[in-house]
Amino acid sequence: MPELLRIGHRGAAGHAPENTLAAVQKGIELGVDFVEIDVRRTADGVLVALHDSTLNRTTNGNGRVDSFSLHELRAFDAGDGERIPTVEEVLTIAAGRTGLMLELKVAGVASLTVETVQKARFHNPVIYASFLHTELTAVRAVAPEAALMVLYDRLPRAPAHAMPCSPRYVGLRHDRASRRLVEAFHEAHVLVCVYTPNRARDIRRVLSFGVDGVISDFPERIATPQTISWPE
Repeated sequence: MPELLRIGHRGAAGHAPENTLAAVQKGIELGVDFVEIDVRRTADGVLVALHDSTLNRTTNGNGRVDSFSLHELRAFDAGDGERIPTVEEVLTIAAGRTGLMLELKVAGVASLTVETVQKARFHNPVIYASFLHTELTAVRAVAPEAALMVLYDRLPRAPAHAMPCSPRYVGLRHDRASRRLVEAFHEAHVLVCVYTPNRARDIRRVLSFGVDGVISDFPERIATPQTISWPE
């Protein structure tokens, strides 16, 4: 693994409609270490890449994702003519090209997500991430060696709160991270990624804390201060 992970948020959402195959392809073209996508389940039990619980914001449809079958979801435009992809399709396009960060957005998809990855024989690195920490515990139960990322919105009181599922990573909001917190996690042998800084000054700030990865809509902006001339 590189010293600093460059992770494309929802593919590379600053360049193409989020969580679409076009966004994943763009992230790959930009040379990311990981592409991050969000995982939800359709009414007929298929895993798809979509962030919100409804179609309203990111497609020309309306209603809850889990009330539609995959066939019905295919009728909606997810932006620029893109369709909502299945996780299996994302695995296919990423195979041999980049790692995947799979954010589990709903309860009860952990086992199926691991099974889908295994059936695809995806050999690149995979990180399972979630704000639903019980889902990560479920991943650990079926895949003991899986790399897990505990996501936080509010700041944890102490690194020990991330420990129950033995995560390799934690994910912190970039505007709530601090050098002191990053160092505390490092002392607990946990790597720290931050989401989702897009402005140059925000990326500079979190890099100065010694974070291990940055998740951004514009992953091409992520590099060490010594190797990039920063646009504002």
